Amino acid sequence: MASRDANLTPPALLSNTPHNCHYKLADRMGELVRKREMWITLNICLYLSFNCISAASIFRSGTCQLQGRFKLNGMYQDGDVILGGLFEVHFFTVFPELSFRAAPEPPYCEKFDMESFQQAQTMVFAIDEINKNPKLLPNITLGYHLYDNCVMLGMAFRAAISLVSGTEEHFSNLNCTGPTPVIGIVGDPGSTPSIAISSVLGLFRVPIVSHYATCSCLSNRKKYPSFFRTIPSDAFQVQAMVQILRHFRWTWVGLLYSDDDYGIYASLSFKQEMQMFGGCVAFSEILPHDNNPKDIQHIIGVIQASTARVVVVFSTSSYLMTLMDEVVLQNLTGRQWIASEAWATSPVFHTPRFLPFLGGTLGIAIRRGEIQGLQEFLLRLCPSNDPKNNMLKIFWEKMFSCSFKTGGTAIDEQPGKKMCTGKEDLSTTSTPYTDVSGLRAAYNVYKAVYALAHALHDLMQCEEGRGPFIENSCADIINLKPWQLVHYLQKVNFTTGFGDHVSFDKNGDALAIYDVLNWQPNSDKSIRPPSSVCSENCPPGTRQARRKGLPVCCFDCLPCRDGEISNTTDKNQCVPKEVEFLSYEDPLGISLTTASLLGTCICALVMVIFAHNRNTPIVRANNSELSFLLLLSLKLCFLCVLLFIGRPQLWTCQLRHAVFGISFVLCVSSILVKTMVVIAVFKSSRPEGKGAMKWFGAVQQRCTVMVLTALQVVICAVWLSTASPTPHKNNQYTRSKIVYECAIGSVAGFSMLLGYIGLLAAVSFLLAFLARNLPDNFNEAKFITFSMLIFCAVWIAFVPAYVSSPGKYAVAVEIFAILASSFGLLVAIFAPKCYIILLHPERNTKKAIMGRETQKK
Repeated sequence: MASRDANLTPPALLSNTPHNCHYKLADRMGELVRKREMWITLNICLYLSFNCISAASIFRSGTCQLQGRFKLNGMYQDGDVILGGLFEVHFFTVFPELSFRAAPEPPYCEKFDMESFQQAQTMVFAIDEINKNPKLLPNITLGYHLYDNCVMLGMAFRAAISLVSGTEEHFSNLNCTGPTPVIGIVGDPGSTPSIAISSVLGLFRVPIVSHYATCSCLSNRKKYPSFFRTIPSDAFQVQAMVQILRHFRWTWVGLLYSDDDYGIYASLSFKQEMQMFGGCVAFSEILPHDNNPKDIQHIIGVIQASTARVVVVFSTSSYLMTLMDEVVLQNLTGRQWIASEAWATSPVFHTPRFLPFLGGTLGIAIRRGEIQGLQEFLLRLCPSNDPKNNMLKIFWEKMFSCSFKTGGTAIDEQPGKKMCTGKEDLSTTSTPYTDVSGLRAAYNVYKAVYALAHALHDLMQCEEGRGPFIENSCADIINLKPWQLVHYLQKVNFTTGFGDHVSFDKNGDALAIYDVLNWQPNSDKSIRPPSSVCSENCPPGTRQARRKGLPVCCFDCLPCRDGEISNTTDKNQCVPKEVEFLSYEDPLGISLTTASLLGTCICALVMVIFAHNRNTPIVRANNSELSFLLLLSLKLCFLCVLLFIGRPQLWTCQLRHAVFGISFVLCVSSILVKTMVVIAVFKSSRPEGKGAMKWFGAVQQRCTVMVLTALQVVICAVWLSTASPTPHKNNQYTRSKIVYECAIGSVAGFSMLLGYIGLLAAVSFLLAFLARNLPDNFNEAKFITFSMLIFCAVWIAFVPAYVSSPGKYAVAVEIFAILASSFGLLVAIFAPKCYIILLHPERNTKKAIMGRETQKK
């Protein structure tokens, strides 16, 4: 529709070229957008604007002359390429009364906002920083035109039209054509002005990068093809806010929102999310844009009459200030306020006057950043005599409560007001302008300027014949078109000095990151979570109960008793929670039980084989007594798994770790002694070590194993007597189930038990590894080395797996570690011996064993 309607040429409109074309166009545009008329009207008005700006200005002398000028507060600096900026430096716009007897007086702005002026100066700082950077935009100097929109759509349109049409008094080109005055705009911070301006300038693909417009509607790429933003969309903010309400189980809330696109779209999205969440909106009121006292009184009455104690507000500070003034006058306390990002960090509410009523407010805030060198730059600011930079004079007068003289007459002269010298020291002041500790919107401005700069830099790096435009052409920096910059802006990808990644998705949106703020919470009980909430679908752990006086769609949510949860369908009854533990009926429990019994049977079979062949050389050469002790301990390791399966009881919780710890120490200590015996036997075969075996006789071997095992018995006894493991019902893993588990009681006791086993295993592995190259008839060390390698690997992997596993799966991980390490020891040490005994009995002779040693000698 846009392209077709753009060809329309209404004769009545184009034949009329009034003297104050700028003013009539902007006023009419503001009125049309506010009423949300059809887009065709915007297109016709846009066509009128550019024809009005040019056609009405052509004179017979062959030059174009500007026929009117808006009275705008602004700042200006020339450059090779100009960036535009729109900022809310004043809160309100005042329109003089119309007498219709003379040309209307231009509107003026009131209530200077130091924080917004800091944002404007941040853009100036970013441009100055880029101009000093030899690597970014070399040989190009950026300039700027910044204007104050005074939080008014009409003023924002005036400023936007001035940026794209230019402010030069004369232009010599007969066709009134030439390079665009600005190649990109940072702003507008408001959603409604951004919608209106983007609808118009987007037809000509003028890139707009907003630092504070969050309306989700602006993500529509068909309507706003050249709109970008460095702040997340409200679609993400609403989701974050509902997550906060869900966390505190606040499901009966009130809603206030500003009468603009930001508030309207956010409120619609919030209501939808609340319905999905299962909450109810007790009331929904619009904050009037004209701050009508009757409307404010009505809203206060609704808040006071409502049973909702949580109030969510989507609004900018300018809409909300009058309401909060009335909150103070009415002494309205006992409300938990939830602030949207547009006012969550506003300093105007962080005062002793408001904090008794807003203390404890939870707010969604855009990400905070740091900008090196900004504060020093802000403090170096000086007022200018250039009338294009009148915003600096206004700031100076507000900051130091003084007035400048012009031709001997003071501007804004008031009784008792001192005169400004321009040499006042900003470092002596303490205002939001000089405070750089919490840069949020200003940080987004900084990123927006750099995004435009990087896009322009990428455009300049284009090689002719490899460009992205028609016939692989590149953009001409001398005659640069804004739509060409949009192509590169969409592909911007860089990292700020603070370490934040900046890029845009296909809708021009930035990455969604938020900070959650709490406004100095006090001890007032009235701002705590309400004791009763209301919703159509109660959250888990509550049940519905009708209460008189409430809407039909809403119910009270009453909490269920401990160990109960609401039924999943109607949520009108509390039912016992499902109890979860690793049982013998569970498929996982059946599998682990089967593996445990299989390991026990294999140990018994190996014991039978060794007993039947106890007099053969292969069994006797490998210390038969220690081998039988090792097989017994392995059988206990397999059987202790059965204590971990089934419903936890006090005696099973106490025995499972004690039996596990003692069995494994008995097993590992037997291996350790076997390793020491192997080394001693080899040493005794050499002349210098003939007396080594007297220290490793049968009695010494048994005593060593018993002493090492006794130490583990002591550890278990101390643990069980001081902080014994007990059955525990755990509700932390999942809200719908109770995980029945054995609480270990003492982390230190459990750690000592595992640590002692690990110490013995490490020593055994070290000794076996050092003795791995002994002659073949003493090759037991090789098998021990391999077995302990498996053992250590299993238990090293066990620790992170056990910590990260929830509920019954933590028990399963511990059982798996026991079974895996036990099977590893059984197979690595006894499989080679059983292989010779059963399949190659001819090698189970003393001659065969000694023959290998003789051959090596």
